[in-house]
Amino acid sequence: MTNHLRRREFFTLLGSAAAAWPIAVGAQQPAMPVVGYLDLGSPEARANLVAAFRKGLSETGYVEGRNLAIEYRFAHSQFDRLPELAADLVRHGVAVIVARPTQSALAAKAATSTIPIVFEIGGDPVKAGLVASLNRPGSNITGAASLNVELGPKRLELLHEVVPAATTIAMLLDPVTGVENQSIDMLAAARTLGVQLHILRTSTERDITMAFATLAELRAGALVIGGGSFLLGRIELLTALTLRHAVPSISQDRDLTAAGGLMSYGGNLAESYRLAGVYTGRILKGEKPSDLPVQQSTKVELIINIKTAKALGLTFPITLLGRADEVIE
Repeated sequence: MTNHLRRREFFTLLGSAAAAWPIAVGAQQPAMPVVGYLDLGSPEARANLVAAFRKGLSETGYVEGRNLAIEYRFAHSQFDRLPELAADLVRHGVAVIVARPTQSALAAKAATSTIPIVFEIGGDPVKAGLVASLNRPGSNITGAASLNVELGPKRLELLHEVVPAATTIAMLLDPVTGVENQSIDMLAAARTLGVQLHILRTSTERDITMAFATLAELRAGALVIGGGSFLLGRIELLTALTLRHAVPSISQDRDLTAAGGLMSYGGNLAESYRLAGVYTGRILKGEKPSDLPVQQSTKVELIINIKTAKALGLTFPITLLGRADEVIE
């Protein structure tokens, strides 16, 4: 082969490669967006809710592992870890931070004023200082709120309906979670019902165990389990103690009822998480948090555990059974 032919082959190959370069560059996939997920609880306690969040994302076309990555940060009920976990997500350069509950959202808000934040909380985001208003949240934050804190008096009423002979009722309350104002509404509701309500503050597992000993001393005939990630993250302990002490209980969390609690009445958290997922997807597609009104999940569920009722020697009123969204046999 002559040098002339070799040169011609070389330049032909070079030309073909050069022509292919723009095609190869153009074929590169855009960088996969990364969502930061910040939760005060644990992965185990949030598994079904994270699944609901992913469902919301999928409704907007985002599937984890396919065209979206999620960086998870769980504080395992250690409130003091939230600021550092939020800061870590900011350093990671995530496109959106999803935060649950209120304390996580406040930590995210303190960590960044530019990265969009989507919260899921069980109370009023305006009172919590997260947004200026529900319709016009402003700034870089919006989200979904479920009815839970406001339903405390109704829980007391439902429990009184099932255990009308209980003239003394106790309530477990975690003062650290910012739901201390629940006690004011609950005490007012107790006066209306003509029952005596004792608020027992619990911020450690030892406090919970001691509170059940106090129940016996007070001769409390029933128990309201307050909200907050600390208490709702202690499902096994709470269930074991309510069964051991044979005390009828009500909470906001269906998981407590499914595990052996008597009943629950609260907002549908799965629906609220799904709404947060939808908002996250919309923001990833270019919408601004300030233009997205806070979504309020109005779904409320009454869950009754008949097996536990029988073990406690209780009979549910037919009218109440008829109103239940789910009856666990």
